[in-house]
Amino acid sequence: MAGTKQVVDKLVGTIECKQGAVRAVRFNADGNYCITCGSDKSIKLWNPHTNTLIKTYSGHGYEVLDGHASCDNSQLCSCGMDKSVYLWDVATGKRLRKYRGHAGRVNCVSFNEESNVILSGSIDGSVRAWDCKSRRLEPIQVLGEAKDSVTSIKVSDHEILTGSADCRVRRYDIRMGEMYSDCVGKPVTSVSFTRDGQCTLSSTLDSTLRLLDKDTGELLNEYTGHKNTNYKIDSCLSSNDTHILSGSEDGNVYLWDLVEARITSTLDHGTKAVHSLSYHPTDTCLLTAMENKVFIWKCAQDVG
Repeated sequence: MAGTKQVVDKLVGTIECKQGAVRAVRFNADGNYCITCGSDKSIKLWNPHTNTLIKTYSGHGYEVLDGHASCDNSQLCSCGMDKSVYLWDVATGKRLRKYRGHAGRVNCVSFNEESNVILSGSIDGSVRAWDCKSRRLEPIQVLGEAKDSVTSIKVSDHEILTGSADCRVRRYDIRMGEMYSDCVGKPVTSVSFTRDGQCTLSSTLDSTLRLLDKDTGELLNEYTGHKNTNYKIDSCLSSNDTHILSGSEDGNVYLWDLVEARITSTLDHGTKAVHSLSYHPTDTCLLTAMENKVFIWKCAQDVG
Protein backbone atom coordinates (compact mmCIF):
# COMPACT_ATOMS: atom_id res chain seq x y z
CA MET A 1 0.00 0.00 0.00
CA ALA A 2 2.86 2.30 -0.84
CA GLY A 3 2.54 5.61 -2.63
CA THR A 4 1.55 9.16 -1.98
CA LYS A 5 -1.36 9.97 0.32
CA GLN A 6 -2.77 12.59 -2.05
CA VAL A 7 -6.51 12.90 -1.58
CA VAL A 8 -9.42 14.48 -3.40
CA ASP A 9 -10.22 17.84 -1.79
CA LYS A 10 -11.28 20.26 -4.54
CA LEU A 11 -14.55 20.40 -6.50
CA VAL A 12 -13.53 20.96 -10.13
CA GLY A 13 -16.81 20.39 -11.96
CA THR A 14 -20.53 19.72 -11.72
CA ILE A 15 -22.67 17.95 -14.31
CA GLU A 16 -26.42 18.61 -14.50
CA CYS A 17 -27.39 15.18 -15.80
CA LYS A 18 -31.01 15.96 -16.72
CA GLN A 19 -32.15 12.37 -16.23
CA GLY A 20 -34.12 12.66 -13.01
CA ALA A 21 -32.34 11.39 -9.92
CA VAL A 22 -28.91 9.91 -10.67
CA ARG A 23 -29.07 6.42 -9.15
CA ALA A 24 -25.43 5.52 -9.90
CA VAL A 25 -22.27 7.03 -11.37
CA ARG A 26 -19.48 4.73 -12.59
CA PHE A 27 -16.08 5.38 -14.15
CA ASN A 28 -15.17 3.21 -17.12
CA ALA A 29 -12.11 0.91 -17.07
CA ASP A 30 -9.50 3.56 -17.91
CA GLY A 31 -11.17 6.46 -16.13
CA ASN A 32 -11.55 8.65 -19.24
CA TYR A 33 -15.35 8.37 -19.27
CA CYS A 34 -18.22 7.64 -16.92
CA ILE A 35 -21.82 6.51 -17.09
CA THR A 36 -24.78 7.76 -15.11
CA CYS A 37 -27.96 5.78 -14.44
CA GLY A 38 -31.14 7.79 -14.15
CA SER A 39 -34.59 7.56 -12.65
CA ASP A 40 -35.90 8.67 -16.08
CA LYS A 41 -34.98 5.17 -17.45
CA SER A 42 -31.88 6.40 -19.31
CA ILE A 43 -28.14 5.74 -19.15
CA LYS A 44 -25.79 8.53 -20.22
CA LEU A 45 -22.13 8.37 -21.25
CA TRP A 46 -19.99 11.37 -20.32
CA ASN A 47 -16.49 12.71 -20.43
CA PRO A 48 -16.51 14.01 -16.84
CA HIS A 49 -13.17 15.78 -17.29
CA THR A 50 -14.71 18.12 -19.88
CA ASN A 51 -18.36 17.91 -18.68
CA THR A 52 -19.36 16.58 -22.11
CA LEU A 53 -22.36 14.34 -22.84
CA ILE A 54 -21.37 11.75 -25.45
CA LYS A 55 -24.40 9.48 -25.81
CA THR A 56 -27.74 8.51 -24.25
CA TYR A 57 -29.00 4.92 -24.05
CA SER A 58 -32.77 4.44 -23.76
CA GLY A 59 -34.87 1.30 -23.47
CA HIS A 60 -35.32 0.39 -19.81
CA GLY A 61 -38.93 0.19 -18.65
CA TYR A 62 -38.33 1.77 -15.22
CA GLU A 63 -35.54 3.43 -13.25
CA VAL A 64 -31.97 2.35 -14.04
CA LEU A 65 -30.12 1.45 -10.83
CA ASP A 66 -26.62 0.39 -11.90
CA GLY A 67 -24.31 0.04 -14.87
CA HIS A 68 -20.81 -1.04 -15.85
CA ALA A 69 -18.55 -0.53 -18.87
CA SER A 70 -16.71 -3.44 -20.49
CA CYS A 71 -12.92 -3.71 -20.30
CA ASP A 72 -12.47 -2.50 -23.90
CA ASN A 73 -15.14 0.23 -23.58
CA SER A 74 -17.16 -1.21 -26.49
CA GLN A 75 -20.17 -2.31 -24.43
CA LEU A 76 -22.21 -1.34 -21.39
CA CYS A 77 -24.41 -3.42 -19.12
CA SER A 78 -27.18 -1.99 -16.99
CA CYS A 79 -29.98 -3.08 -14.68
CA GLY A 80 -32.98 -1.62 -12.95
CA MET A 81 -36.46 -1.75 -11.56
CA ASP A 82 -37.87 -3.44 -14.68
CA LYS A 83 -36.31 -6.76 -13.46
CA SER A 84 -34.05 -6.79 -16.53
CA VAL A 85 -30.36 -6.68 -17.43
CA TYR A 86 -29.41 -4.93 -20.67
CA LEU A 87 -26.30 -5.15 -22.86
CA TRP A 88 -25.58 -2.08 -25.03
CA ASP A 89 -23.27 -1.25 -27.91
CA VAL A 90 -21.45 1.92 -26.84
CA ALA A 91 -20.81 3.34 -30.31
CA THR A 92 -24.27 2.87 -31.85
CA GLY A 93 -26.37 3.15 -28.70
CA LYS A 94 -28.26 0.01 -29.68
CA ARG A 95 -29.48 -2.56 -27.18
CA LEU A 96 -27.81 -5.88 -28.01
CA ARG A 97 -29.47 -8.13 -25.41
CA LYS A 98 -32.22 -8.00 -22.80
CA TYR A 99 -31.89 -10.63 -20.08
CA ARG A 100 -34.95 -11.48 -17.99
CA GLY A 101 -35.04 -14.05 -15.24
CA HIS A 102 -34.90 -12.15 -11.97
CA ALA A 103 -38.16 -12.13 -10.03
CA GLY A 104 -37.84 -8.51 -8.94
CA ARG A 105 -35.76 -5.33 -9.06
CA VAL A 106 -32.14 -5.80 -10.16
CA ASN A 107 -29.93 -3.73 -7.85
CA CYS A 108 -26.42 -4.23 -9.16
CA VAL A 109 -24.57 -5.40 -12.23
CA SER A 110 -20.97 -6.01 -13.29
CA PHE A 111 -18.98 -7.51 -16.13
CA ASN A 112 -16.40 -10.14 -15.28
CA GLU A 113 -12.77 -9.21 -15.98
CA GLU A 114 -12.88 -10.46 -19.59
CA SER A 115 -16.29 -8.79 -20.14
CA ASN A 116 -17.78 -11.96 -21.64
CA VAL A 117 -20.11 -12.59 -18.67
CA ILE A 118 -22.47 -10.18 -16.89
CA LEU A 119 -23.29 -10.79 -13.22
CA SER A 120 -26.44 -9.29 -11.73
CA GLY A 121 -27.77 -9.15 -8.15
CA SER A 122 -31.45 -8.76 -7.34
CA ILE A 123 -34.00 -8.20 -4.61
CA ASP A 124 -35.00 -11.83 -5.31
CA GLY A 125 -31.84 -12.95 -3.43
CA SER A 126 -30.03 -14.36 -6.46
CA VAL A 127 -26.93 -13.55 -8.46
CA ARG A 128 -27.29 -14.56 -12.11
CA ALA A 129 -24.52 -14.96 -14.68
CA TRP A 130 -25.31 -14.16 -18.32
CA ASP A 131 -23.11 -15.15 -21.27
CA CYS A 132 -23.01 -12.01 -23.42
CA LYS A 133 -20.93 -13.53 -26.23
CA SER A 134 -23.59 -16.10 -27.16
CA ARG A 135 -27.24 -15.76 -28.18
CA ARG A 136 -28.36 -17.56 -25.05
CA LEU A 137 -30.84 -15.53 -22.97
CA GLU A 138 -31.01 -17.87 -19.96
CA PRO A 139 -28.45 -17.49 -17.16
CA ILE A 140 -25.45 -19.84 -17.35
CA GLN A 141 -25.36 -19.95 -13.54
CA VAL A 142 -27.55 -18.90 -10.61
CA LEU A 143 -26.06 -18.27 -7.17
CA GLY A 144 -28.94 -18.53 -4.72
CA GLU A 145 -27.24 -18.52 -1.32
CA ALA A 146 -28.50 -15.08 -0.17
CA LYS A 147 -31.60 -15.08 2.04
CA ASP A 148 -32.51 -11.49 1.17
CA SER A 149 -31.85 -8.84 -1.47
CA VAL A 150 -28.40 -8.80 -3.13
CA THR A 151 -27.41 -5.14 -2.98
CA SER A 152 -23.86 -4.96 -4.32
CA ILE A 153 -21.53 -7.00 -6.52
CA LYS A 154 -17.85 -6.75 -7.50
CA VAL A 155 -15.86 -9.13 -9.71
CA SER A 156 -12.11 -9.78 -9.86
CA ASP A 157 -10.22 -12.12 -12.20
CA HIS A 158 -11.38 -15.23 -10.31
CA GLU A 159 -13.74 -14.05 -7.57
CA ILE A 160 -17.24 -12.68 -7.16
CA LEU A 161 -17.94 -10.54 -4.08
CA THR A 162 -21.53 -9.84 -3.04
CA GLY A 163 -23.27 -7.96 -0.27
CA SER A 164 -26.79 -8.76 0.86
CA ALA A 165 -29.52 -7.41 3.11
CA ASP A 166 -29.25 -10.74 4.96
CA CYS A 167 -26.20 -9.19 6.72
CA ARG A 168 -23.64 -11.31 4.87
CA VAL A 169 -20.70 -10.65 2.59
CA ARG A 170 -20.13 -13.64 0.29
CA ARG A 171 -17.06 -14.38 -1.80
CA TYR A 172 -17.19 -16.98 -4.55
CA ASP A 173 -13.86 -18.41 -5.68
CA ILE A 174 -14.57 -19.38 -9.27
CA ARG A 175 -11.35 -21.37 -9.70
CA MET A 176 -11.84 -23.49 -6.60
CA GLY A 177 -15.63 -23.68 -6.75
CA GLU A 178 -15.85 -22.48 -3.13
CA MET A 179 -18.10 -19.96 -1.39
CA TYR A 180 -17.03 -18.07 1.75
CA SER A 181 -19.53 -16.14 3.88
CA ASP A 182 -18.92 -13.54 6.60
CA CYS A 183 -21.71 -12.21 8.81
CA VAL A 184 -21.29 -8.49 9.53
CA GLY A 185 -24.41 -8.10 11.69
CA LYS A 186 -26.40 -5.54 9.69
CA PRO A 187 -27.75 -5.32 6.11
CA VAL A 188 -24.92 -4.74 3.62
CA THR A 189 -25.31 -1.93 1.07
CA SER A 190 -21.93 -1.87 -0.69
CA VAL A 191 -18.90 -4.16 -1.12
CA SER A 192 -15.46 -3.67 -2.68
CA PHE A 193 -12.13 -5.42 -3.02
CA THR A 194 -9.07 -3.43 -1.99
CA ARG A 195 -6.91 -2.66 -5.01
CA ASP A 196 -4.24 -5.10 -3.80
CA GLY A 197 -6.85 -7.88 -3.58
CA GLN A 198 -6.04 -8.76 0.04
CA CYS A 199 -9.12 -7.34 1.81
CA THR A 200 -12.80 -6.59 1.35
CA LEU A 201 -14.64 -3.42 2.34
CA SER A 202 -18.32 -3.53 3.25
CA SER A 203 -20.87 -0.83 4.19
CA THR A 204 -23.76 -1.65 6.50
CA LEU A 205 -26.92 0.08 7.72
CA ASP A 206 -25.47 0.76 11.19
CA SER A 207 -23.36 3.65 9.80
CA THR A 208 -20.24 1.47 9.77
CA LEU A 209 -17.72 0.33 7.17
CA ARG A 210 -15.67 -2.80 7.84
CA LEU A 211 -12.37 -3.90 6.38
CA LEU A 212 -12.02 -7.69 6.45
CA ASP A 213 -9.08 -9.91 5.63
CA LYS A 214 -10.27 -11.63 2.47
CA ASP A 215 -8.87 -15.07 3.30
CA THR A 216 -9.54 -15.32 7.05
CA GLY A 217 -12.56 -13.03 7.47
CA GLU A 218 -10.74 -11.28 10.34
CA LEU A 219 -12.00 -7.75 11.08
CA LEU A 220 -9.04 -5.46 10.44
CA ASN A 221 -10.66 -2.04 10.89
CA GLU A 222 -13.97 -0.23 11.33
CA TYR A 223 -14.77 3.22 9.97
CA THR A 224 -17.52 5.37 11.52
CA GLY A 225 -18.68 8.98 11.70
CA HIS A 226 -20.90 9.11 8.61
CA LYS A 227 -24.65 8.43 8.56
CA ASN A 228 -26.08 5.39 6.75
CA THR A 229 -29.16 3.79 8.30
CA ASN A 230 -31.80 3.95 5.56
CA TYR A 231 -30.40 3.96 2.03
CA LYS A 232 -28.03 2.06 -0.21
CA ILE A 233 -24.87 4.16 0.02
CA ASP A 234 -21.69 3.42 -1.97
CA SER A 235 -18.24 3.10 -0.46
CA CYS A 236 -14.90 2.63 -2.21
CA LEU A 237 -11.14 2.89 -1.87
CA SER A 238 -8.77 5.44 -3.34
CA SER A 239 -6.74 4.33 -6.35
CA ASN A 240 -3.67 3.63 -4.18
CA ASP A 241 -5.50 1.98 -1.22
CA THR A 242 -4.53 4.75 1.23
CA HIS A 243 -8.06 6.00 1.95
CA ILE A 244 -11.57 4.68 2.46
CA LEU A 245 -14.42 6.79 1.08
CA SER A 246 -18.17 6.67 1.67
CA GLY A 247 -21.24 8.66 0.83
CA SER A 248 -23.54 9.66 3.66
CA GLU A 249 -27.14 10.58 4.39
CA ASP A 250 -26.02 13.90 5.90
CA GLY A 251 -24.83 15.43 2.61
CA ASN A 252 -21.12 14.68 2.92
CA VAL A 253 -18.58 12.26 1.53
CA TYR A 254 -16.27 11.01 4.28
CA LEU A 255 -12.61 10.04 3.84
CA TRP A 256 -10.76 7.87 6.35
CA ASP A 257 -7.11 6.89 6.57
CA LEU A 258 -7.21 3.15 5.80
CA VAL A 259 -4.67 2.13 8.44
CA GLU A 260 -5.52 4.59 11.23
CA ALA A 261 -9.32 4.51 10.62
CA ARG A 262 -9.64 8.22 11.44
CA ILE A 263 -11.63 10.72 9.37
CA THR A 264 -9.12 12.81 7.43
CA SER A 265 -11.60 15.06 5.59
CA THR A 266 -15.16 15.48 4.33
CA LEU A 267 -16.53 16.74 1.03
CA ASP A 268 -19.60 18.91 1.61
CA HIS A 269 -22.48 18.45 -0.87
CA GLY A 270 -25.28 20.18 1.07
CA THR A 271 -27.99 18.41 3.04
CA LYS A 272 -29.25 15.57 0.79
CA ALA A 273 -27.84 12.04 0.80
CA VAL A 274 -24.76 11.40 -1.32
CA HIS A 275 -25.47 7.83 -2.37
CA SER A 276 -23.18 6.96 -5.27
CA LEU A 277 -19.47 7.43 -5.84
CA SER A 278 -16.77 6.12 -8.14
CA TYR A 279 -12.99 6.52 -7.78
CA HIS A 280 -10.73 6.82 -10.81
CA PRO A 281 -8.80 3.56 -11.41
CA THR A 282 -5.36 5.22 -11.28
CA ASP A 283 -5.61 8.97 -10.62
CA THR A 284 -6.66 11.13 -7.67
CA CYS A 285 -10.18 11.80 -8.95
CA LEU A 286 -13.62 11.04 -7.51
CA LEU A 287 -17.11 11.19 -8.97
CA THR A 288 -20.07 11.61 -6.61
CA ALA A 289 -23.82 11.70 -7.24
CA MET A 290 -26.53 13.57 -5.34
CA GLU A 291 -30.05 14.17 -6.61
CA ASN A 292 -29.77 15.08 -10.32
CA LYS A 293 -26.09 16.07 -10.34
CA VAL A 294 -22.64 14.49 -10.57
CA PHE A 295 -19.68 16.20 -8.92
CA ILE A 296 -16.05 15.84 -10.00
CA TRP A 297 -13.40 16.09 -7.25
CA LYS A 298 -9.62 16.18 -7.67
CA CYS A 299 -6.56 17.02 -5.62
CA ALA A 300 -5.97 20.78 -5.37
CA GLN A 301 -2.25 20.22 -5.95
CA ASP A 302 -3.02 18.56 -9.30
CA VAL A 303 -5.31 21.28 -10.59
CA GLY A 304 -3.30 24.24 -9.32
